[in-house]
Amino acid sequence: MRFLLIAYEFPPSPSPQSLRWAYLARELVARGHRVKVLTIHLGGETPGLPELPPALETHRTFAGPVRGLLAHLRDRRQSRPAPASTDNGHAAAVSPLRPPRSWKQSLSEAAQGFAARFVFPDVRGEWFPWARRALIRCLEEFHPDIVISSHEPATSLELGLIAKARGYRWIADLGDPVLAPYTPARWHARALRVERETCRGADHLIVTHSGAAGLLANRHGPRSGVTVISQGHASGSAPPPTDTPFDPRRLELLYTGSFYHFRKPDDLVAAIAAHPGARLNIASVTVPESLLRAAEALPGQVRLFGFLPHRRILQLQGSADVLINIANDDPGQVPGKLYEYLGSGRPILHIARQHDTSAELIASLRRGWVSDGSLPSLQRWFDQAIELKSANRLEQGLDLGPESVEGYSWPALAARLEAIAEQVLRQPASAAPAAPA
Repeated sequence: MRFLLIAYEFPPSPSPQSLRWAYLARELVARGHRVKVLTIHLGGETPGLPELPPALETHRTFAGPVRGLLAHLRDRRQSRPAPASTDNGHAAAVSPLRPPRSWKQSLSEAAQGFAARFVFPDVRGEWFPWARRALIRCLEEFHPDIVISSHEPATSLELGLIAKARGYRWIADLGDPVLAPYTPARWHARALRVERETCRGADHLIVTHSGAAGLLANRHGPRSGVTVISQGHASGSAPPPTDTPFDPRRLELLYTGSFYHFRKPDDLVAAIAAHPGARLNIASVTVPESLLRAAEALPGQVRLFGFLPHRRILQLQGSADVLINIANDDPGQVPGKLYEYLGSGRPILHIARQHDTSAELIASLRRGWVSDGSLPSLQRWFDQAIELKSANRLEQGLDLGPESVEGYSWPALAARLEAIAEQVLRQPASAAPAAPA
C-alpha cells in the first residue's frame, strides 16, 4: 500500500506525537509499504531519535512566518561547530537544564502566542497555506491508497478533509479531541466544527484511549470504524548503557517526561529526602522551581539530567531500579511515557491521586506498584522498596518479561494500523465532506 502521512510533528521534533509516527512509519516501511510524510521544515537536528529507513520519503515545507523564522535560527545555530560527543552521537554530557521560563523561551512563546491569536488552532496553523499546496502536489504525484492525518495540530485534520473531498481514503489519528480543555475560547466553535467534520468524514478514526472514543461518541453520535491504538514501546532497541550513572548500592529511581501543571513532585521529593538510600533522577528539559531548589538542597538524592536524547533515555530506563510515572489529570488517559516504560523491563511506580486506567494496566500486567501520591503512602513504599533492593528481591512478584507487553510494541501497533488500512480499502467509499477553504 501507499501511505501519505500528514504529520506536523515529525523528526527532528522530539515530541511524543513525533515519536509515535516515526516508529509507526518505520514499521510500515518494514512491512513492505511505501510511505511518504508531509511535514514542516523544523530546522536543526535532534540526536537520538528513532532511525528512519532510507525508503521513507519526506516532503518538508515552510512552516509559516513565525515557525519558519525559528527554523531558520535553529539551522544557523546548529551549523556552528559543536563539541565532540560519544555513544553514537548520544551526548556524552547532558544538555543544560532550563528553568521554567528562560528569557529566550519567554520571548519565543510571546511571539508564538501573539501569532496564535490570528490562526487556528494555534501558531502551528500558519502552516496551512503552504501545506495545502504541498498536499495537492503529493496527492497528484504520489497517488496514495491511504491518507493518514496526525493530530495535533488540527491543521492536519483540515488537510485530511481536503484529501477526502478529492476522493482519497482517509484515516484520522486523534490524540486529544480537537475541542479540548486547553482550547482558547475564541476557537471553540471552529474546533468543534472540525472535530465533527472529522468524525463524520474520516473513513476510520484512531484514538489513543477508550475515553476519547466515548467523548467523541457523546458529542457527535456513535459510529463504526473507531479503533484504539495507544502509544507504544520500542522493545529490544536500546541496549544497556556501558556508562550507567546509577549506583548499585542505592535505590535508583528515574523519571523521564514533562511536568505539566497537574504533576506535582513535592511529596515524592519529601519522601526521597527521608530515605538517604534512594535517589531520584529526572530527565526533563524544563522542571518546576521546586525541583530546582530540591536538587540544590539534596544534591546526593535529587539529580537533574536536563535534556537527553531519546535513545539515551531508553538506555537509562532499562538500567534504573524503578521508573516513576505520574498520572494524567484525566483518569481515563494513560501517559504515553507509561507505554515506553513497559518496554524497558523495569518495575514502575505509578503515582495517582485517584484510581485510573494506568493503575489498572500496571496491576493487570504485574508491572509495578501504585501509590496514591500522599507522603505517608510514598514513605511506606520507600521503606519496603529499599529493603527489597538490599535483599535483591525488588522484582519479586512482578512479571517484567517482554511477552506480556508485546501487544504494545510499535511493530504490533503498526500491524493493527495495516489491518485498519486494508479494511478501509475493502469497504465502500463514504461521502466526502466539504473541504475547508
